[in-house]
Amino acid sequence: MDIELKEITVRELTNGYEDKAEAGVVGYGGKLDIRPLYQREFIYKDKQRDAVINTITKDFPLNVMYWAVRENGDFEIIDGQQRTISICQFVEGDFAFEERYFHNLQKDEQEKILNYRLMVYQCSGTDSEKLGWFKTINIAGERLTDQELRNAVYSGSWVSDAKRHFSKNGCPAYGIGSDYLNGSPIRQEYLETAIDWFSGGKIESYMSLHQHDADSQELWQYFQEVIAWVKRIFPKYRKLMKGLDWGAFYNRHKSDRLNAVKLEQRIVELIEDDEVDSKKGIYEYLLTGNEKTLSLRAFDEKTQVKTYEKQKGICPVCHKHYEIDAMEADHIVPWSKGGKTVPENCHMLCKLDNRTKSGK
Repeated sequence: MDIELKEITVRELTNGYEDKAEAGVVGYGGKLDIRPLYQREFIYKDKQRDAVINTITKDFPLNVMYWAVRENGDFEIIDGQQRTISICQFVEGDFAFEERYFHNLQKDEQEKILNYRLMVYQCSGTDSEKLGWFKTINIAGERLTDQELRNAVYSGSWVSDAKRHFSKNGCPAYGIGSDYLNGSPIRQEYLETAIDWFSGGKIESYMSLHQHDADSQELWQYFQEVIAWVKRIFPKYRKLMKGLDWGAFYNRHKSDRLNAVKLEQRIVELIEDDEVDSKKGIYEYLLTGNEKTLSLRAFDEKTQVKTYEKQKGICPVCHKHYEIDAMEADHIVPWSKGGKTVPENCHMLCKLDNRTKSGK
């Protein structure tokens, strides 16, 4: 790989700057692709953006940037997209720094900024070399998420189309799924979640297989089906539903015969049940029947000690004596049959009998 250090002025960098939304962002006389397909959206906060402009106005050195040279002689940014867009947006008048827009500056102040020299490494090599370099050097500032790195490694027509559905502010996936997913579309967390659901956790394998597909309709259709299923089975939305593993639930239970009315009645009962500590676990419990997702109330230490002493350390199932640390508190009448976590409903069983009982 050939690497050459160049000085680029802000005037040269911002010449021909244009943000074409989904089509990309260009500068440097139209020869620089500021946001290649595998790159993240602009994520700098105001304070970070201002820090870039402050560095330039004070004529301090800005961290070196990295460009890759394309076969046609044009360039794409490997590292420095956030700084570059901050500079271009300020010169274009998109935001003010210290309450002054670029056009409010005196002529000599404008010239000082436009003549500021940026240090840029320009590298030539194969696509795999450029992507490998991208992963290596992009370790400062806003760290890439795992999915952003995957987008770089598996860049192509599939990623470009998938980002249209899952990776923009106000994207379609956000529009239908923001109540049910955690994270941010622009940090690729919606895309990562959708692929994880669809592939059963084999994200890299799925992206590798579909890297050169013309579009991502298979994934987008699946995501819509998951959200539609959730809304149909649990039509009353609660904040408890946000961030649950809905794709996994859909994969396992989409063919189950589920009654939305009866499920809603049971949800209300479980929310009101003081025995249920994990209200978020209600939805998984209703689908799987696994009581562990509810984190049911446990007997406190005081109750356990008193019950152990009352039993004289004898397990009522096997009738053997045990030390207290070899026993576990158990409900005499199970929670599923209306039993409460009160001293009168507690007995101490040896661990073997308790766990065998729980497994029946």
